Amino acid sequence: MCYPVHRTNTVKNSTNYMFGIRNSINTRLKLIIFDWDGTLMDSAAKIVNCLLAAVGDVGLPSLDREAVRQIIGLSLNDAFHALFPHASSQQRQDLVARYRLHFLTKDRTAMQLFPGVLPYLQELCGHGYLLAVATGKARGGLDRALTDTDTAHLFAATRCADEAPSKPHPRMLLDILDQTGVEAGESVMVGDTVFDLQMANEAGVPALAVTYGMHDVAQLRAHDPLACVDSFPEVYAWILNQTA
Repeated sequence: MCYPVHRTNTVKNSTNYMFGIRNSINTRLKLIIFDWDGTLMDSAAKIVNCLLAAVGDVGLPSLDREAVRQIIGLSLNDAFHALFPHASSQQRQDLVARYRLHFLTKDRTAMQLFPGVLPYLQELCGHGYLLAVATGKARGGLDRALTDTDTAHLFAATRCADEAPSKPHPRMLLDILDQTGVEAGESVMVGDTVFDLQMANEAGVPALAVTYGMHDVAQLRAHDPLACVDSFPEVYAWILNQTA
């Protein structure tokens, strides 16, 4: 049996988790929280293409592709603020609108789940783990991705950047812990960016880094994950090893 997606936006304030305290997994692992872009979905090329096209549309200075990769994982508003700190509020609004236009209707860059993601998510679900998503995508974008990949039924909870502050703020993780009733030490955050690891550290949730996404292994190791792995099959093996 798998799990429905919960979309409740009102979650009680948590007093059960200490901000800034990073715990190890200290009991049976129950909940696995995944980032989406760069962790489950191979979407970097499309995101970069659409963002560069939006920048060109608005007439702001051009960027190199690596600079854009570095901000993937933040909400769109925070990403554009990081890239163009001196842009006006109207320019950033225009960037968001043009990005969404390219992403939804103009750009044809293919996206797919990374190798092994779908069967191993199904296996984890079958083993009785609760699965969740904490993403910098907006709710509409995540729901489309879940529908396109036929994975919505696998996740017990999802949280998006238009429902909570953007990563690295820990609110998304704290909301998911409240929603599922799982303790921080019984969960793990799996992500490919320093934003994921910072968020996990702030929420007191152990973190597993994947090196096949947006940020390189040196950046990830600087934030003290439990481990760094190079493929999704290795994610699966690492998780099973925690309760072997």
